[in-house]
Amino acid sequence: MRDDTETKIRLAATADAAAIAHIHLASRAAAMPYLPPQKRGHEQVTRWFEEVVLTTCRVWVAVRGTEILGYAALEGDLLEHLYLRPELRRQGIGTLLLDEVRRHSPDGLSLHVFQQNTEARAFYARHGFHVLDTNDGDRNMENLPDMTLRWPGR
Repeated sequence: MRDDTETKIRLAATADAAAIAHIHLASRAAAMPYLPPQKRGHEQVTRWFEEVVLTTCRVWVAVRGTEILGYAALEGDLLEHLYLRPELRRQGIGTLLLDEVRRHSPDGLSLHVFQQNTEARAFYARHGFHVLDTNDGDRNMENLPDMTLRWPGR
């Protein structure tokens, strides 16, 4: 008998794009209310995942049974995205995804995070990331101050 209550990590497929887009939009809205309203709808974000993210990044999804709970996208040694369904935060799912990404990045990993996103900054600090630099927002499309965090590797 299969245990569908266990959270597992697997590589994402194109068929996952709509679910990933939903998580992306919902998580950003819940975790970062200071962001400007999203101009792209679910269909456009789904297409972006299909045509851009899933083709340029290695993307993993956390699943329980067939349900997608969150995702992480890695391009080279840059963690581009790590998002969970908002109601599933603080249950270890983000750590499972981050552990998988780090397993594939033994020489280290970087990411950008908004300076206002104190919860994400605390999450990454707990997992050994340190601040590499800060920026006034001129390098992101939201024009909000951000920082680069780095995990040095194993």
